[in-house]
Amino acid sequence: MPIREVTSVVKRKRVQDLPSHDRPREKLAAKGPASLSDLELVAVLLGSGTRGKGVLEVAADLLRRAGPRLDRLDLPSLLGVDGVGRAKGCQILAAFELARRHLSREPTGIREAKDALPYLDEIRDRKQEYFVCLSLSGANEVLQSRVVTVGLLDSSQVHPREVFADPLADRAASVIVAHNHPSGRLEPSAEDIALTERLAKAGELLGIRLLDHLIVTQRGYLSLKEAGRL
Repeated sequence: MPIREVTSVVKRKRVQDLPSHDRPREKLAAKGPASLSDLELVAVLLGSGTRGKGVLEVAADLLRRAGPRLDRLDLPSLLGVDGVGRAKGCQILAAFELARRHLSREPTGIREAKDALPYLDEIRDRKQEYFVCLSLSGANEVLQSRVVTVGLLDSSQVHPREVFADPLADRAASVIVAHNHPSGRLEPSAEDIALTERLAKAGELLGIRLLDHLIVTQRGYLSLKEAGRL
């Protein structure tokens, strides 16, 4: 429905005048967000209108100001809409930014060890040892990346149940695990090799294959698979 038509409708109706099943929040809860119009979705984000101006009317004014690109509105533009204060404006911007970050994450296929490195950048220079697990789909696409444990300097106690708990919930087909060496040395320790063997065996029992175990530092990385240790 064009905005000019929507505006004429909302000026005659407030949310409280609508049947309960047609109110934006109730409709979203019953039928899901995809069932709502842009007007109704904005009304849910706004939450309420102002004295003398219902939330649907405020939402219509906001959509009219935005035109076809609601996602490009900035805070000053939002504050220019009567009924949108700083708190509501920030709430709308936060919702769009959250959607932008998550919807822009295209599934990334892991073909070789170096493809996993972008998911490990944040732990390369940590002063403690971080142990990370990537859950992968059957097509080797990254489903989730999680920190499993944080250890002290060069030691980290990792148990298979902690590693595989979330991948099981993700319905992952395989995993890649990784940890950083605060010392900067890329050589695997005896503990690293033993842990890799334990995780590989546990993965076989659970039906979730361990594809690789990576060690990362600021200087580079080591793949235990490529090194013949897996």
